[in-house]
Parts: sequence; C-alpha cells; structure tokens
Amino acid sequence: MKTFDDMWEVIHQEQEWGKYPSEEVIRFVARNFYKLDRKKIRVLDFGCGTGAVTWYIAKEGFDAYGFDGSETAIKKAIMRIEQEGLKANLLVADAGNLSYEDNHFDAIVDSAVICGNKLYDVKNILTEAKRVLKEGGKIFSTGLFNCKTTGYGTGEKLEEGTYREMTEGALAHRGTVHFFTVNEIKSTWEEAGFKNVKIDSVERTDMGGEYTIGFFIVEAEK
Repeated sequence: MKTFDDMWEVIHQEQEWGKYPSEEVIRFVARNFYKLDRKKIRVLDFGCGTGAVTWYIAKEGFDAYGFDGSETAIKKAIMRIEQEGLKANLLVADAGNLSYEDNHFDAIVDSAVICGNKLYDVKNILTEAKRVLKEGGKIFSTGLFNCKTTGYGTGEKLEEGTYREMTEGALAHRGTVHFFTVNEIKSTWEEAGFKNVKIDSVERTDMGGEYTIGFFIVEAEK
C-alpha cells in the first residue's frame, strides 16, 4: 500500500524544510525517556523528511531511526547526520509498508505526517505503526490539524474532513490533509489497537494574525 504523496518529493527538491523539532516533540521525549538508558531506547522518526526529529534523537543519545518516502529528503537527512558526526539508521520507505521487524521500537514520533492521508490510509498507517512498536511502546503524533486551521474546506474535497491542494493558509499547496476531531482520533487510535490515548490541542496565529493554525497532539501506548 502506497501512502506517500509524490508532491513531497518535489517540495524537498525545491526548498529547504524544517531543521529542528517542535517543542511538543521535545517535551514528549524528555518526559518519557530522558531518565532511561538512552542507548537502549530505539526511536523511529515516522516520515522524517530532512531529519529534524532524527537529528534531535541522535544528538540526545538515543538509538535513532527514520524513514521517508522522499529520496531527496533522506539524502539531506543523511548528509546532516554525517556532517555532525551522529549516527542514525535512515531509509526510503512508505508509512503503509515498513520493512522493520515486529516489536522493534520503544517509541514512534509522527510530526505532521499521518495527517497527510485520507482516513482509510490513516487507519492502515496506525496499524503498521502498532506492529513495529514494542509492547508498552508509545506513539506520539503532533500536527493533527483541525477545522480551525485556515484553509480548511478549500481545494478539492476527497472525503469528509480531507482536502487536497488547499488554496489558503500555512497548508496551501501541501498535498492532502485530513482534519481531525477529538472523537475521531480516539476511535481511530483505539480501533488500531492503541490504549491510554491522551489528546491535547494547540491553537495559534501566524504571519501577524493572517493565519490560524489549530492541531491536536496525541500520545498513546501499544
């Protein structure tokens, strides 16, 4: 099953992308894993892009892994890791068909990747994420956008809550985006087999108040 949107290969070829992880990602990793033996904690940057989260995980001493569907993004991520003398296992792969073994990771970090799919594919991706997580492992997702985000409802409607090639806001011309509700997150994550689903939310403005960005943050356990 292919879930990667080829538009992101073009984006990574034409522009630089984020180099640093979000505050939410750092908080999740720090709260759950800083006091443990980091060398033994295997963390997967789920759809790593150019490696912002992978870089952070490796720099903090964890066993770092990352994948992305974009060959260009992975090349950039590998170059950065090597230039800074860090170690990470990086490869080109699709979120819906991973080559990792079952029960392989202690944690998965999804930074605005899962949201770039129709709901059917989101469910399949979560099933695959659960497969590669160890029992008791944690999955963290940020950037699960909601309908308060500028641009919601523009572009091509693919299904209820999913739009492609939005014409306004920070997500304009960023391929497919599914906009979530709290109930949808809870039911979807639980149907995929996750438990202890915790949901928080963030709402802020951007570009001097021109845009509103609203998204959910989810932490769950296998």
